[in-house]
Order: sequence, then structure tokens, then C-alpha cells
Amino acid sequence: MTKAIIGISSFKETAGELHALAAAMDSGKELAPADYRLNFATAAQLFAELTPKRMELLDTLKRTGPQSVYRLAKTLGRNYSNVHSSVARLIELGLIAKDEENNVLVPWDDIEIHIALSGSKAA
Repeated sequence: MTKAIIGISSFKETAGELHALAAAMDSGKELAPADYRLNFATAAQLFAELTPKRMELLDTLKRTGPQSVYRLAKTLGRNYSNVHSSVARLIELGLIAKDEENNVLVPWDDIEIHIALSGSKAA
């Protein structure tokens, strides 16, 4: 099963994970198939990129399968140019892909969003 895991991670945390992965590879360890990871520096950045409209688009595309951007816009009942812009950004982020017929699709079996809010104290 292929998964896209979206989360919040500082550069320091991401660098540490990549260093550990490189060390495992250098030691000859066989690595398990990797999930696709997309990390943002802050929750605000994550929510600026994955807006409610883009999340609805991803959900609809996942449920309805590969299709043209035009058809997707019709399915969503949204303006073509807005859907096209969102699709282009989601392709840049690696959450959507295009097939041989130039249809867009979600290439992941699952998409998970992990957000941990810690360090806050109750009043």
C-alpha cells in the first residue's frame, strides 16, 4: 500500500531523519518501501497549501478516479481556472499525478495528515 503522509516538521527534524536514513543505507541495511512524505514548517503553512477546497478536490478525485481537469471542475461545481490552479499546485506538491492520457489522479492508496500540537498549557 502506498501512502502520502503530510505533516509538520522543522528543518532540523527533517535533516535528522534524512541523516539516519543515509546511515542505514550506507550500512547496507535493506530498507522497507518508503511512504511519500510532505512536511511543512508550520501548521499555518500546511493549511495555506491544503485549503478546504483543495482537500475537497483531493477527496473527490480519489473517490471518482482519473479524469480531465475539466470533468473534475464540473464534478466539483467549481470554476475551471480555479480547479486548474489547485491541480497544478497539488501536482507540484506530489499529491496528484497525470496519467498517459493527461488525466489527473491521486497516486496514493491513502493520504494521512499528522498534526501534533504540543507545548500548550491549559489556562
